[in-house]
Amino acid sequence: MADRKKRQGLGRGLSALMADVALQPAAADGNADQPRRPDRRVPIEQIAPNPDQPRRHFAPAALEELAASIREKGIIQPLILRPDPEKPERFQIVAGERRWRAAQMAQLHDVPALVRELDDTEVLEIAIIENIQRADLNPVEEAAGYAQLMERFGHTQEKLAEALGKSRPHVANCLRLLTLPQGVLDMLRDGKLSAGHARALVGRDNAEELARLIATQGLSVREAEKLSRRGQAAPRAPARAAKDADTKALERDLGAALGMRVAIDHQPGGTSGKLVVDYDTLEQLDDLCRRLTADNGA
Repeated sequence: MADRKKRQGLGRGLSALMADVALQPAAADGNADQPRRPDRRVPIEQIAPNPDQPRRHFAPAALEELAASIREKGIIQPLILRPDPEKPERFQIVAGERRWRAAQMAQLHDVPALVRELDDTEVLEIAIIENIQRADLNPVEEAAGYAQLMERFGHTQEKLAEALGKSRPHVANCLRLLTLPQGVLDMLRDGKLSAGHARALVGRDNAEELARLIATQGLSVREAEKLSRRGQAAPRAPARAAKDADTKALERDLGAALGMRVAIDHQPGGTSGKLVVDYDTLEQLDDLCRRLTADNGA
């Protein structure tokens, strides 16, 4: 019964939860909703991270940059906290661990916060949503976040799109990426492919082979789509124009004179090309060199 309730999602609904914690930062032009006013300022030493926070890595350089911004402008978006289940006099971070870490680097003594009574399920859901909204999230991490919200909390694509301010096709296209082979997902995660490139490979049996070709040749998304539609691992070589009768006759005459196979590759409509002479033995090569240098030695 408890598992069924969990699969149905939160009683208040995802949109209501999003509005309550106000995760979206305010826009610089002032057109977006302003950040929620903090309930209070909480001493940094009374705050602890959420041990179940899905995001474990915080890039030092990005933290330094955020700390510099906090020194200059302060913390604009309040942290979301809840009373610590084990230590009621302390608080646990629901959203905003990066701001808390950067605030310590900026030597702040307290931080603005919204304090909410949230259970463990709601805390995990908010943490996933906050990670999805991060600008530096790669397409694989974003898609995994959507999938986690759907699998763990029973949210539909329509509900996610509405609550997160995304389009329904955007959510669907992100989720489709997770059907790709792991090798393609690794290239997408590492920035060797864009989401547009990867979408063109969904459903292809040789997706990983095509992905390597797209990356090594630096193909555009449109070129990747054409390659995927052909379903082959290498672009088709352009058909060679048939040689005219004069070229074939010249090949025969030169071949007879040299005693070797001769091929003439003349650019149609141009004045340049290639002459290829095939030799079977080193003796033939020596003979050809003697003929070519005979006039110089005279």
